[in-house]
Amino acid sequence: MIAQRRLPHAWLDSLVILLLAAALIWPLFRLKYLDNWPSIESTFIADGRMLNEQLPHPGWQPLWYCGTRFDYIYPPALRYGTALIARAIGSTTARSYHLYTAIYYVLGIVAAYWLVRIGSGSRIGAILSAAGVALVSPSFLLLPIIRKDSAFWTPQRLHVLMGYGEGPHISAVCALPAALALTFLALRSRRPAALAGAAVFCALVVSNNFYGATSLAIFFPLVVWAVWVGEPRWSLLLRAAAIPVLAYALCAFWLTPAYLKITTVNLHWVSQPGNIWSEIIAAAAIAVFCAVSWHVGKRTPDRAWAIFVYGAAFLFSLDVLGFYYFGFRVVGEPPRLIPELDLVLILAVVELARTLWDRRKLRAVAVLLAIAFFSPAVIYLRHAYFSFPKANAIENRYEYLITKWVHDHLPQERVMATGTVRFWFNAWFDNAQLDGGSAQGMQNQVLPPLEWQVTAGNKAEPAVLWLQASGTDAVIVPDKKSLEWYHDFTTPEKFYGALPVLFDDQHGTLIYRVPRRFPGIGRIVDGAKIEAVGPIRDINDIETLKKYVDSVDSVDQQSVSVEWKGFDEVHVRAQTAEGQSVLLQESYDPAWRAFENGRPLSIRRESHMNFMFIETGPGDHQLDLRFETPLENRVGQGVFLFGLAAVAILFFKRSQPVTASAAPRT
Repeated sequence: MIAQRRLPHAWLDSLVILLLAAALIWPLFRLKYLDNWPSIESTFIADGRMLNEQLPHPGWQPLWYCGTRFDYIYPPALRYGTALIARAIGSTTARSYHLYTAIYYVLGIVAAYWLVRIGSGSRIGAILSAAGVALVSPSFLLLPIIRKDSAFWTPQRLHVLMGYGEGPHISAVCALPAALALTFLALRSRRPAALAGAAVFCALVVSNNFYGATSLAIFFPLVVWAVWVGEPRWSLLLRAAAIPVLAYALCAFWLTPAYLKITTVNLHWVSQPGNIWSEIIAAAAIAVFCAVSWHVGKRTPDRAWAIFVYGAAFLFSLDVLGFYYFGFRVVGEPPRLIPELDLVLILAVVELARTLWDRRKLRAVAVLLAIAFFSPAVIYLRHAYFSFPKANAIENRYEYLITKWVHDHLPQERVMATGTVRFWFNAWFDNAQLDGGSAQGMQNQVLPPLEWQVTAGNKAEPAVLWLQASGTDAVIVPDKKSLEWYHDFTTPEKFYGALPVLFDDQHGTLIYRVPRRFPGIGRIVDGAKIEAVGPIRDINDIETLKKYVDSVDSVDQQSVSVEWKGFDEVHVRAQTAEGQSVLLQESYDPAWRAFENGRPLSIRRESHMNFMFIETGPGDHQLDLRFETPLENRVGQGVFLFGLAAVAILFFKRSQPVTASAAPRT
């Protein structure tokens, strides 16, 4: 076995790679608004702005999905990173978001260097891998449809970052190599600091994005298997198990059982389910890989890196290429994992070139392979800054003008927005919308079919009834000639004459008033009358909808004052008669508490729209409602502190002696 040696020049290499990578995407460090308004990055910018104004940690998000838990919206790393950068340097959240993603992008290229340097011991291989991550996308050769989508062959991970707003996913992909590099180091060297670092970076991957977490769930067992095949010892498995345990502890304050449950529920709105034949093939492929790699690498530590690289290339190719060519699908959306496929293909090509170079007679082949592999980078480098068009004069943008009008003229009113207006609805203002940023974290499952009826239905009556039932005061309707990019309404003309017009931008976008007794989300209702309505059978059940709306917006309805104090507290003033109570048209959550003069009141779920029904009794009422941190989050906070302490102890714990067999090749 080859004894472990120091890694000469590694830090100098890292510095050079860092500077070159920063130069390659330099406009991103300075970018405020990108001239790509249909991008979903707007929702992360909006999320960061709202968080910046509600720091340190709001529990509720009242502006999206008729209200939902703030933690449910998205993993915390990018949103907190954006908010804290904005707070630290006094910038807009748009600039802070781009700065956050730029930092991760550059560090991800450096991390790729360290992954190969630690995994294989090869300096040249590490440099070539970092260059490959920065410059090329092997998936373009295998997937022409993806190649045609990227102008000037901009690497896919940069293309989806700037073209489609995949900031969280690409940030997670950039943290992945660091997590894997430290995992290799922790398993081979028994360094407690490496184990702690692996846990921290695994937690960062998960805390940025769940597709990154899915990739980590594939990569991490591969690393463990590759190392264990060469050194089949139980102590290694114990060290391997400690990493995800610590990583979860660092995520426990937000990654609760309820979070996982609501994410699973919402997954069917944004992803197709897997199929049985794909699951069978995946299980068979894993079994074959394990058998072959065991035969090839048993008690041969030097082959761990090759087993990992070729195994990852095999599994990700099966998932992504299998989807495009055969409809293979186990879970999620395989095309989202193309950046990960690029990473493993780059590692595999570099490893193949290294193997060829080690055989003197094949060095010319290795050189030709490297030249062919990097040749597409010439096109990209000639247009390296193409991906960063800067937007100017946002005050004249369609999205800004519409959202500002809503802010100025419909304060404290819930509005239904679609398309790019929905994406940007909260980037500058605290406008309450029926939908939200990215169809994730939605507690109220009545909303998706409701919104489908409003946008895709061809009749005005059921659409208006659903808007009334959901406590929506206005709807923004762009027609096919509007400045809106997506044009989500299939028959926008259905509202002509059916609703009064509040605003016309003279370019095809109308804002209609939804007729209600009075605006707002507070109602005085007769609970028995509402329950007598019966269940709403489907989205076209106009008869039941009418009865429900009549019971909520009755002709003798008196106004209710609803005043938000931040995101977690709301004050309600209402006068009720015998048999009446208060309906707050906000999504029900058991963590809400209601008090009147310090006396707790009961809150229950209203059965039709999943809103909050507060049983008050008759009289004049001043109600204080507070969202309290759920028990599982409080427990998670304790687990997080325990994990943080464990990581700190490991960082300062002395390393154990390293055995010769644990070393990578040099």
